[in-house]
Amino acid sequence: MIDQTTARGRIVAAALGCAAGKEWPAVSLADIAGAAGLPLVELSREFDTKAAILAALVRDIDQELLKRAPKRSEGQEVRDALFDVVMTRFDVLAPYKNALKSIHAAGQADLSMAGPLLRSMHWMLEAAGISTDGHGGRVRVAGLAAVYASVFRTWLDDDDPGLARTMAALDRRLRGGERTLRNVEQFGSVVGRLVKDGPAFLRSVLRGRSAQEQRPGPDAGSV
Repeated sequence: MIDQTTARGRIVAAALGCAAGKEWPAVSLADIAGAAGLPLVELSREFDTKAAILAALVRDIDQELLKRAPKRSEGQEVRDALFDVVMTRFDVLAPYKNALKSIHAAGQADLSMAGPLLRSMHWMLEAAGISTDGHGGRVRVAGLAAVYASVFRTWLDDDDPGLARTMAALDRRLRGGERTLRNVEQFGSVVGRLVKDGPAFLRSVLRGRSAQEQRPGPDAGSV
């Protein structure tokens, strides 16, 4: 998956090797360059930070996922298709599990990783045949990110070859997320209609109120 015939690939692979061998915060760019068999100046031509190396890894994982992901079959439930795609991603990640444990244990991710990780969510949804267009698509991307982050932690600690705990957690979170997303999208639809039709609706209310104010009051002799 990682093309180690290139300097970029050798650096990414070396970073994973270093992470598997010791705590990620203790790994320096010089360590990675040495493990890759490259002078530090050559590493600097490819990457400025360890986060940039991880972003390149995420991109490689995305590419391999898109090659392997099963195509959504006709009539397949959306949730089932997304389940298959996420589990395929864990299959792709499996060779790097020890390194990922070290990286995850380092604590909060660099904020620069937010973009690459959200793009991963976008591609997983698209691979499952789920649109990421528009406001609804952004909601789906954010929702999957929350689900994936939770299940990823379970996967890291799941040593069962069949990944029973991971699959159970993923199924549970996808079912819960599906209900939440449905409610959010319904709410978003209502808000969208109000945003679109609100000005015209407000004008009609004001016209009605103005006409009512101008209407003559009841005659004093009326019963």
